[in-house]
Amino acid sequence: MSERARIVDLLCRVHNGDAWHGPSLMDALAGVTAAQARARPIPAAHSIWETALHIIAWRHEVRERLRGKKPALPEPGDWPPVPDDDGKWAEVATLMDVSHRLLVVAVESLSDTDLERKVGPSRQAGLGTGVTVAVMLHGVAQHDAYHAGQISLLKKA
Repeated sequence: MSERARIVDLLCRVHNGDAWHGPSLMDALAGVTAAQARARPIPAAHSIWETALHIIAWRHEVRERLRGKKPALPEPGDWPPVPDDDGKWAEVATLMDVSHRLLVVAVESLSDTDLERKVGPSRQAGLGTGVTVAVMLHGVAQHDAYHAGQISLLKKA
């Protein structure tokens, strides 16, 4: 299996597949109501809704980097604001799936040489720069797994 295929497999497992770490991201979000998504059972922590929007924003940022965009924080912000309308929660699962599919398509179009290209001029951990494209993509999967765990805990709280 090529490195590109491994990365795609990893992204798919974390998103909605047979994830080794526990529930996939979509399994963690399953059954969450708008009220649960908005709630702050841990006062200093982000809500499920904020976390979902954060994941979507970073997936789009990484996809744009694969298309040549200079690394920056995601356009809507690192932690995009949650809309006031609870009806918008129903769209989040669709947005999550779309962000996943678009990222996978972008990864599938990469060459082995692309995977070795550096992201940004220097190491900035908060921006995910100064690493190779392959490392950045592994980081996205790790990021999603980390937040899937947070969502799972917030659901229980």
